[in-house]
Amino acid sequence: AFNSVRKNATMPGPVQTAALAGYRQLRRLKNRIANRLDAPVVVLIYHRVTDLGADPQLLAVSPGNFRAQMRFLKEHFRLVRFEEDWSRIEAPAVAVTFDDGYADNALEALPILEEEGVPATFFVSTGTLGTRTEFWWDELERIILEDAERPGEFRLEDPDHGGCWPALDRARRLAMYRELQRLMGKVKPARRENWMQQLRAWAGLGPEGRGSHRPMTEDELRQLAESRWTTIGAHTVTHTPLSILTEGEQRREIVASREQLEKILGRPVEVFSYPFGRKVDYNGASVRLCREAGFKRAAANFPGQAHRWTDPFRIPRQLVRNWDEETFAAKMRIFQTGCAS
Repeated sequence: AFNSVRKNATMPGPVQTAALAGYRQLRRLKNRIANRLDAPVVVLIYHRVTDLGADPQLLAVSPGNFRAQMRFLKEHFRLVRFEEDWSRIEAPAVAVTFDDGYADNALEALPILEEEGVPATFFVSTGTLGTRTEFWWDELERIILEDAERPGEFRLEDPDHGGCWPALDRARRLAMYRELQRLMGKVKPARRENWMQQLRAWAGLGPEGRGSHRPMTEDELRQLAESRWTTIGAHTVTHTPLSILTEGEQRREIVASREQLEKILGRPVEVFSYPFGRKVDYNGASVRLCREAGFKRAAANFPGQAHRWTDPFRIPRQLVRNWDEETFAAKMRIFQTGCAS
């Protein structure tokens, strides 16, 4: 029933609305039964805790909202660590996780977590660690959307995805940004870097990024890891969707990120998070390679709850935005039912 409704998502207006409503009711019933059989664990995914002037990716939660969210969780839920054994949990629980490895994780999120007494797992991508290079989606934003003069059009030289984008005004730049971001998520790291070099030349910019968007330094990573409230996990080297890579390339991304983190921290790294983490962003080989690498658990990025029967290498997570406490409380009620969308 669930799949048939989804396949008919292109049905017109009222029929589609009724079908989706029915699907949600069925899923709500399914999750209500599951929650009675086994207390759910809701895993939350954050990326940044900071104040930004512009945030087209909607990745940043303000420090004020983040503190309110952590206090709400502590008052209303059992808090667990991502790497813990959840098999004996008897009441709804929540695990807090972060992806990517922004410097503000150590500088702004960590003090709040320590003050509020909330554990969190940080999945760190190692390729930009300790550099002034931004994550590729942030650099794309800086190059295209920064409020500065740019040539009237950008021509990408590429045998498969080449094209020309007008860039005369904000609306056209935004369209260009969204399209190039989509395409960059489909190509391998070397090709993506070639495109970025073309964009830098077009804009007359160098590779050094903004301080507000920088990754952690190695010292900041150590500071983060030393807290009794934190766990460090691996998140590949180049933050590329694993599903577009060969098995050998996937293995190198998975194993190298773990080895690099363990060398810096001097301790085992036992959990992993798939870059982007949607079901199309990793595959069966990704899961198998994580198992073979010896990870205990791997985090994805699609809505859902974790139960005893959930594949530990396909843990669903709920994405958190910059919500005030009232909105966050309402979202958590939805997350508990497993009906986030």
